[in-house]
Amino acid sequence: MTHVVHPYAHRLGIIRDWKSRWFGVGKQYQKFLKEDITIREYLDKRLLGLYVASLDIERSNRKLRLIIRTARPGMLIGRQGEGAARFKEDVKKVMKKHGIPSDGLVIDIEEVRFPEANAMIVAQMVVEGLSRRLPFRRVLKQTIEKVMSTRDVKGARIMISGRLGGAEMSRTEQIKKGMLPLQTLRADVDFARATARLSYGAIGVKVWIYRGIIFADKNAQVH
Repeated sequence: MTHVVHPYAHRLGIIRDWKSRWFGVGKQYQKFLKEDITIREYLDKRLLGLYVASLDIERSNRKLRLIIRTARPGMLIGRQGEGAARFKEDVKKVMKKHGIPSDGLVIDIEEVRFPEANAMIVAQMVVEGLSRRLPFRRVLKQTIEKVMSTRDVKGARIMISGRLGGAEMSRTEQIKKGMLPLQTLRADVDFARATARLSYGAIGVKVWIYRGIIFADKNAQVH
Protein backbone atom coordinates (compact mmCIF):
# COMPACT_ATOMS: atom_id res chain seq x y z
CA MET A 1 0.00 0.00 0.00
CA THR A 2 1.29 3.47 -0.82
CA HIS A 3 1.15 6.48 1.45
CA VAL A 4 -0.23 9.61 -0.23
CA VAL A 5 1.93 12.65 0.53
CA HIS A 6 1.52 16.32 -0.33
CA PRO A 7 3.67 16.97 -3.45
CA TYR A 8 4.83 20.35 -2.06
CA ALA A 9 5.72 19.14 1.46
CA HIS A 10 7.38 16.04 -0.05
CA ARG A 11 9.94 18.31 -1.79
CA LEU A 12 10.63 20.83 1.00
CA GLY A 13 14.35 21.43 1.32
CA ILE A 14 15.03 19.74 -2.03
CA ILE A 15 13.47 21.96 -4.72
CA ARG A 16 10.88 23.82 -2.59
CA ASP A 17 11.22 26.46 0.14
CA TRP A 18 8.96 27.28 3.10
CA LYS A 19 6.05 29.66 2.43
CA SER A 20 6.70 31.44 5.74
CA ARG A 21 10.32 32.41 6.42
CA TRP A 22 11.24 33.91 9.79
CA PHE A 23 14.65 35.33 10.75
CA GLY A 24 15.79 35.94 14.33
CA VAL A 25 12.33 35.62 15.87
CA GLY A 26 13.44 33.90 19.10
CA LYS A 27 10.84 32.04 21.18
CA GLN A 28 7.72 33.51 19.56
CA TYR A 29 6.72 30.60 17.32
CA GLN A 30 3.13 30.32 18.62
CA LYS A 31 2.49 34.08 18.34
CA PHE A 32 3.90 34.41 14.82
CA LEU A 33 2.14 31.28 13.56
CA LYS A 34 -1.23 32.65 14.74
CA GLU A 35 -0.49 36.02 13.09
CA ASP A 36 0.51 34.36 9.79
CA ILE A 37 -2.70 32.29 9.73
CA THR A 38 -4.80 35.43 10.42
CA ILE A 39 -3.12 37.34 7.56
CA ARG A 40 -3.48 34.41 5.14
CA GLU A 41 -7.19 33.91 5.97
CA TYR A 42 -7.91 37.61 5.37
CA LEU A 43 -5.95 37.72 2.09
CA ASP A 44 -7.66 34.55 0.80
CA LYS A 45 -11.00 36.40 1.02
CA ARG A 46 -9.68 39.82 -0.04
CA LEU A 47 -7.86 38.57 -3.16
CA LEU A 48 -10.59 36.20 -4.35
CA GLY A 49 -10.84 36.18 -8.15
CA LEU A 50 -7.42 37.80 -8.73
CA TYR A 51 -5.74 34.49 -9.65
CA VAL A 52 -3.26 34.56 -6.75
CA ALA A 53 -0.63 31.84 -7.23
CA SER A 54 1.08 32.10 -3.83
CA LEU A 55 1.54 34.24 -0.74
CA ASP A 56 4.94 34.18 0.97
CA ILE A 57 5.58 35.81 4.35
CA GLU A 58 9.06 36.91 5.45
CA ARG A 59 9.70 38.15 8.98
CA SER A 60 12.59 39.75 10.82
CA ASN A 61 12.64 41.57 14.15
CA ARG A 62 11.37 44.85 12.66
CA LYS A 63 9.98 43.94 9.26
CA LEU A 64 7.05 41.95 7.87
CA ARG A 65 7.15 41.36 4.11
CA LEU A 66 4.26 39.93 2.09
CA ILE A 67 5.13 38.59 -1.40
CA ILE A 68 1.98 38.16 -3.49
CA ARG A 69 2.33 36.41 -6.86
CA THR A 70 -0.69 36.98 -9.08
CA ALA A 71 -1.68 36.65 -12.75
CA ARG A 72 -3.68 39.90 -12.50
CA PRO A 73 -1.33 42.44 -10.85
CA GLY A 74 -2.96 45.40 -12.64
CA MET A 75 -6.28 44.79 -10.86
CA LEU A 76 -4.51 44.89 -7.49
CA ILE A 77 -2.09 47.77 -8.14
CA GLY A 78 -4.58 50.01 -9.98
CA ARG A 79 -3.80 53.23 -11.83
CA GLN A 80 -0.61 54.93 -10.61
CA GLY A 81 -0.49 52.54 -7.65
CA GLU A 82 -3.72 53.78 -6.01
CA GLY A 83 -5.03 50.24 -5.55
CA ALA A 84 -1.79 49.05 -3.96
CA ALA A 85 -1.83 51.93 -1.42
CA ARG A 86 -5.48 51.23 -0.54
CA PHE A 87 -4.75 47.51 -0.26
CA LYS A 88 -1.83 48.15 2.12
CA GLU A 89 -4.03 50.33 4.34
CA ASP A 90 -6.71 47.59 4.43
CA VAL A 91 -4.11 45.00 5.48
CA LYS A 92 -2.79 47.35 8.18
CA LYS A 93 -6.33 47.85 9.56
CA VAL A 94 -6.86 44.08 9.84
CA MET A 95 -3.44 43.64 11.48
CA LYS A 96 -4.21 46.41 13.98
CA LYS A 97 -7.61 44.83 14.73
CA HIS A 98 -5.89 41.54 15.67
CA GLY A 99 -3.05 43.21 17.60
CA ILE A 100 -0.36 42.53 14.98
CA PRO A 101 2.37 45.24 14.67
CA SER A 102 2.14 46.83 11.22
CA ASP A 103 4.92 49.47 11.32
CA GLY A 104 7.39 47.49 9.19
CA LEU A 105 4.85 46.13 6.68
CA VAL A 106 6.14 45.80 3.10
CA ILE A 107 3.98 44.37 0.28
CA ASP A 108 5.58 43.15 -2.95
CA ILE A 109 3.30 42.25 -5.87
CA GLU A 110 4.83 40.00 -8.53
CA GLU A 111 3.35 38.94 -11.85
CA VAL A 112 3.00 35.27 -12.84
CA ARG A 113 4.14 35.14 -16.45
CA PHE A 114 2.64 31.75 -17.34
CA PRO A 115 -0.63 31.34 -15.35
CA GLU A 116 -1.55 28.03 -17.07
CA ALA A 117 1.65 26.45 -15.68
CA ASN A 118 0.69 27.26 -12.06
CA ALA A 119 -1.49 24.71 -10.23
CA MET A 120 -3.22 27.20 -7.90
CA ILE A 121 -4.26 29.49 -10.76
CA VAL A 122 -5.47 26.51 -12.83
CA ALA A 123 -7.52 25.28 -9.83
CA GLN A 124 -9.12 28.76 -9.59
CA MET A 125 -9.91 28.61 -13.33
CA VAL A 126 -11.74 25.30 -12.80
CA VAL A 127 -13.63 26.75 -9.81
CA GLU A 128 -14.61 29.78 -11.92
CA GLY A 129 -15.93 27.52 -14.71
CA LEU A 130 -17.95 25.37 -12.28
CA SER A 131 -19.36 28.49 -10.57
CA ARG A 132 -20.65 29.68 -13.97
CA ARG A 133 -22.60 26.39 -14.22
CA LEU A 134 -20.66 25.17 -17.26
CA PRO A 135 -20.71 21.36 -17.86
CA PHE A 136 -17.93 19.93 -15.68
CA ARG A 137 -16.52 17.64 -18.39
CA ARG A 138 -16.14 20.60 -20.76
CA VAL A 139 -14.42 22.60 -18.00
CA LEU A 140 -11.95 19.75 -17.36
CA LYS A 141 -11.21 19.21 -21.05
CA GLN A 142 -10.77 22.89 -21.95
CA THR A 143 -8.62 23.58 -18.88
CA ILE A 144 -6.21 20.68 -19.41
CA GLU A 145 -5.83 21.62 -23.09
CA LYS A 146 -4.85 25.16 -22.05
CA VAL A 147 -2.37 23.75 -19.50
CA MET A 148 -0.77 21.30 -21.95
CA SER A 149 -0.39 24.02 -24.61
CA THR A 150 2.00 25.89 -22.25
CA ARG A 151 5.62 25.35 -23.27
CA ASP A 152 7.08 24.29 -19.88
CA VAL A 153 4.34 21.80 -18.95
CA LYS A 154 5.16 18.09 -19.44
CA GLY A 155 2.07 16.61 -17.80
CA ALA A 156 -1.05 17.49 -15.82
CA ARG A 157 -3.92 15.96 -13.88
CA ILE A 158 -7.15 17.63 -12.73
CA MET A 159 -9.54 15.91 -10.32
CA ILE A 160 -12.94 17.15 -9.13
CA SER A 161 -15.22 15.49 -6.60
CA GLY A 162 -18.66 16.22 -5.16
CA ARG A 163 -22.23 16.43 -6.48
CA LEU A 164 -21.13 16.87 -10.08
CA GLY A 165 -23.85 18.31 -12.31
CA GLY A 166 -26.17 18.50 -9.28
CA ALA A 167 -26.44 14.68 -9.02
CA GLU A 168 -27.86 13.15 -5.82
CA MET A 169 -24.78 11.03 -5.17
CA SER A 170 -21.29 12.53 -5.08
CA ARG A 171 -18.57 11.08 -7.27
CA THR A 172 -15.08 11.78 -8.58
CA GLU A 173 -14.04 12.66 -12.14
CA GLN A 174 -10.53 13.29 -13.38
CA ILE A 175 -8.59 13.96 -16.56
CA LYS A 176 -4.88 13.33 -17.10
CA LYS A 177 -2.39 14.06 -19.90
CA GLY A 178 1.38 13.55 -20.19
CA MET A 179 3.83 12.42 -17.49
CA LEU A 180 3.41 12.90 -13.72
CA PRO A 181 6.34 11.41 -11.70
CA LEU A 182 5.04 11.98 -8.15
CA GLN A 183 7.78 9.97 -6.38
CA THR A 184 10.74 11.68 -8.10
CA LEU A 185 11.91 14.30 -5.60
CA ARG A 186 13.67 16.52 -8.15
CA ALA A 187 10.59 16.52 -10.41
CA ASP A 188 8.98 19.97 -10.42
CA VAL A 189 5.41 18.92 -9.58
CA ASP A 190 3.13 21.81 -8.62
CA PHE A 191 -0.01 20.92 -6.61
CA ALA A 192 -3.03 22.91 -5.43
CA ARG A 193 -6.46 22.45 -3.89
CA ALA A 194 -9.51 24.69 -4.27
CA THR A 195 -13.23 24.51 -3.47
CA ALA A 196 -16.15 25.56 -5.67
CA ARG A 197 -19.09 26.44 -3.39
CA LEU A 198 -22.24 25.90 -5.43
CA SER A 199 -25.92 26.05 -4.47
CA TYR A 200 -26.17 22.24 -4.27
CA GLY A 201 -22.94 21.72 -2.33
CA ALA A 202 -19.17 22.08 -2.40
CA ILE A 203 -17.05 20.59 -5.18
CA GLY A 204 -13.38 19.94 -4.42
CA VAL A 205 -10.74 20.59 -7.08
CA LYS A 206 -7.20 19.16 -7.10
CA VAL A 207 -4.57 20.01 -9.71
CA TRP A 208 -1.15 18.49 -10.39
CA ILE A 209 1.20 20.07 -12.99
CA TYR A 210 4.59 18.58 -13.95
CA ARG A 211 7.14 21.04 -15.35
CA GLY A 212 10.29 18.95 -15.83
CA ILE A 213 13.28 17.88 -13.71
CA ILE A 214 15.33 20.31 -11.61
CA PHE A 215 19.01 19.61 -10.89
CA ALA A 216 20.35 21.67 -7.97
CA ASP A 217 24.01 21.68 -9.09
CA LYS A 218 23.19 23.12 -12.52
CA ASN A 219 20.43 25.36 -11.11
CA ALA A 220 18.53 24.83 -14.32
CA GLN A 221 15.53 22.92 -15.51
CA VAL A 222 16.10 19.87 -17.68
CA HIS A 223 13.32 18.84 -20.04
